[in-house]
Amino acid sequence: MQEKSPVLAQLTEAALFGFDPMERIVSVEPLQQGGMAIYRRLKDGTVQFGLESYRPWFLMMEKPDFPLPGASISELEGDGFRCLLEFPTHELFQSARTKIRERILPNTVFPSGARMALIRSGKTLFKNMVFDEVVRMQFDLETNGLDPAPEDNRILLIVVSDNRGLLEVIEGDEADLIERFVEIVREQDPDVLEGHNIYGFDLPFLLARANRHGVMLTLGRDGSEMKSAPQRDYAIGGAKRPFIPYAAHGRQFIDTYLVVQRFDWAKGALSSYGLKECARHYGFAREDRVELPRDKMVTLYRDQPEIVLEYARQDAEETRLLAELICPVEFYQTQMIPDNYGQVAVSGSGSKINMMLVRAYLAAGRSIPVPSPAAFAAGGYTEIRESGVLDRVVKADVESLYPSLMLTNGIAPKTDTLGIFLPMLGELTRRRLDAKRRAASREIVEIEEEKSSGEKPDSANLEKRSSHEYWDGLQNSFKVLINSFYGYLGAAAFAWNDPQAAGRVTELGRALVQKIAEEMTLSGSKVIEIDTDGVYFTPPLEILGEEAERAYIAGIAKTLPEGIRLAFDGRYARMLSLKTKNYVLETYSGKRIIKGASLRSRADERYGRRFLEEAIDCMLRHDIASASKLYLETVENLLQRRVPIEDLIRRERVTSKTFQSSQKRRSATVAQGVAVGDHVWVYEKSDGTLALKEDYNHDENVAYYMGKLYKFAHRLEAGVEGDFKTLFPKPSSVGIPHKHQTLLDFDS
Repeated sequence: MQEKSPVLAQLTEAALFGFDPMERIVSVEPLQQGGMAIYRRLKDGTVQFGLESYRPWFLMMEKPDFPLPGASISELEGDGFRCLLEFPTHELFQSARTKIRERILPNTVFPSGARMALIRSGKTLFKNMVFDEVVRMQFDLETNGLDPAPEDNRILLIVVSDNRGLLEVIEGDEADLIERFVEIVREQDPDVLEGHNIYGFDLPFLLARANRHGVMLTLGRDGSEMKSAPQRDYAIGGAKRPFIPYAAHGRQFIDTYLVVQRFDWAKGALSSYGLKECARHYGFAREDRVELPRDKMVTLYRDQPEIVLEYARQDAEETRLLAELICPVEFYQTQMIPDNYGQVAVSGSGSKINMMLVRAYLAAGRSIPVPSPAAFAAGGYTEIRESGVLDRVVKADVESLYPSLMLTNGIAPKTDTLGIFLPMLGELTRRRLDAKRRAASREIVEIEEEKSSGEKPDSANLEKRSSHEYWDGLQNSFKVLINSFYGYLGAAAFAWNDPQAAGRVTELGRALVQKIAEEMTLSGSKVIEIDTDGVYFTPPLEILGEEAERAYIAGIAKTLPEGIRLAFDGRYARMLSLKTKNYVLETYSGKRIIKGASLRSRADERYGRRFLEEAIDCMLRHDIASASKLYLETVENLLQRRVPIEDLIRRERVTSKTFQSSQKRRSATVAQGVAVGDHVWVYEKSDGTLALKEDYNHDENVAYYMGKLYKFAHRLEAGVEGDFKTLFPKPSSVGIPHKHQTLLDFDS
């Protein structure tokens, strides 16, 4: 792209980071009577409170032909939503909104008051702050039940910690411990309250028990009570998770249970999102980690209270460490996005880009366009060319394929009259590459090596390590936004969408990735799988070692258009290729990477997951006989009821549909008396009904579980060397036909 003019550069900077220079804001709260409260965490650690003017607003396509008391109307340049209506108080704003809705007049509004205030003021949170400069408090409840309604289901204790060294376990009478929790929050004055599944459990439980005792949860910085908001959706890739958010004036809530799901979405490395699973997977669980059964918590707390206290302390510690790993992406995005941190953490990337564009257009006095109608656009190119177990596998990946194509080919929304969409994308890309380079500098790598060695760093090295974490968090924040610009084009709900432009991007992407595969094939590689922006392949025999593999990919990159970066993205000892987006990779150090819902699903019973893992292990060793033997032995174990109930149960979440859908009748029976949002562990009985784990009486449906095992094995069929039906025969109600039993005698 050619260089931006000074005016465009200034406009782009303001679009990305806001146009108000105020630093160290940790919260913005619009006030009912008008204006907004601003809280800043100063460098000396104190919190400064201030008031500034702010008028709530919304946009219309035409001036209303009826009076709206208090309205100040400005006409914006351009078509679409070109009338800006601002009001001196929230009450007048709401009254006007009601009149507009009653007349069904086209309008657009941002429901969050903080979002509206930050868009118009040009301010953003956390300017010139690093992640650890905000005061972050973690909390966790231990209770003797999951439902707060029964009188006896009380809070046993609350553990509280923060990133300044606080660690306290609050015990005693329930009303007293809730009051003490509120007192600690007020005393320590955290900017952020963190917890794992606090939206789904801790906060609603705490609120319900506080209401029972008449205790006011005055967690707000102004002494106001914590409040819940209407249910909304949390976007994770293409999926959505409903949740009920909570808010306290001047503070941010972060639920690490939600954030880690988005953090793990692309990798799919976690088998569950429980706190202990996350801690083990990411390597910060203690070796002496205390594990306690929830249904025994009351008894343990009575008989061995110190064990329960240590369990709670470790929960708080793991929450803090998990937040330090997964939250910097959202934190540094908040330095750009006009919204409070707690909202940024649960908002989709498309809405974040939209907020930045709205801020820029309103600041320039330009109208907001009406979204274009949705239109079909073909997706990325995917193809699997080789299945089975393949050795010596390399992956090449086009870095930010769609954004790169947009920049290289000048593809932008036709409604971007300010011409800032591509400059924003280009500037984010430039800043991301710079931050990535700084994070990976040799000086910082040495500090990381020192960190892993266990040596105590001096103060200068601590500063360098902090610098590494800053630049790495920043580059990941940029990366998430960069990769969302294409999705924004194709989305139906956003003002500057352009489905035709999105279709052009994917068309170019399909052609490019096929060209890469063609160049690899012509140069002697065996292409295994093509997936949107990457290619798995086996290089020519003469390409040996990582250095040669990197050089080979660099050679392929020279055949591509300028601005397209083809990068080495990993090397693997072998790969089990099954179907598109479903495969297993094994590194040269022996680590396994499993991709695809057919191979790794939290909905699968444990016996099925275990069979898949062990069968995959056999297949990667080219030992299909042992995989077949494992299958037949598992069938026999099921037939003889030797598989424990813990391996047969599956977890089902109770939703409103559980009691409303005809397809959920079996689940509704076992979910009676269970609160919506909670889970039950169920198995299938021999009569075809479902039952709870605790009601198990050696009455599982053996035929059902054998049939399901066959379905598990069937997921591996594409990778099987030999006749699948012979190696993995379909069981009848009495097991495997006799002619197949000799497979059990295989000597692997």
